[in-house]
Amino acid sequence: MHLKNPTHRQHGASHRFRVPALVARLATLVANLAILAIAAAPLTASAQTSSSLDPFAKPSAERPNPIAQPTLSPGIILLMELEGRFAKDVAAGGGKAFASWFADDGMTLSNGQPPVVGHAAIAAAATWSPKDYQLTWTPMGGQMSAKEDMGFTWGHYEGRSRDKAGNPVVITGRYMTIWKKMPDGSWKVAMDSSANEPPVAGDCCALPKP
Repeated sequence: MHLKNPTHRQHGASHRFRVPALVARLATLVANLAILAIAAAPLTASAQTSSSLDPFAKPSAERPNPIAQPTLSPGIILLMELEGRFAKDVAAGGGKAFASWFADDGMTLSNGQPPVVGHAAIAAAATWSPKDYQLTWTPMGGQMSAKEDMGFTWGHYEGRSRDKAGNPVVITGRYMTIWKKMPDGSWKVAMDSSANEPPVAGDCCALPKP
């Protein structure tokens, strides 16, 4: 941010009385110094204000960077714990364990697939065995609602399997899970959505080609 600092110029009044040249020069010098002191005060304040508002200004050494020293609220810690238990169950139990974490009205959204709505439909679609398909994920962030009855997490997932020839197949992507608190105090997945990683870095924000 560039501040346009006005320059104050004061012109001395014409001499109506005759005074010695030295005294006149001293008086002029004192007057100029006073004017400079008065003019410098708002400029210093403006510089301090502009520094605090400047997004390109370096952070003060006395003020820690919250991004470099993040703290997690109890609500987000709870969501991360839920993610850990969810992932552990799926690693051991496969699709059946995956479906067991969904609410009765839960749903899934996946790339190029219609939404799967309801616990029964999710259980019917998630039939993989952990021996054939290994689904793992790592949460990278989340947020809890003010009432602490809903929240979401997001992160990176990875799926590993083999094709008919026995060659390893790996898919990776991003996911978001919406959690909601049930009447009995337990937590269930309200929605789980995922999207594959872009094939090339930067393609996530590129416009579709005609």
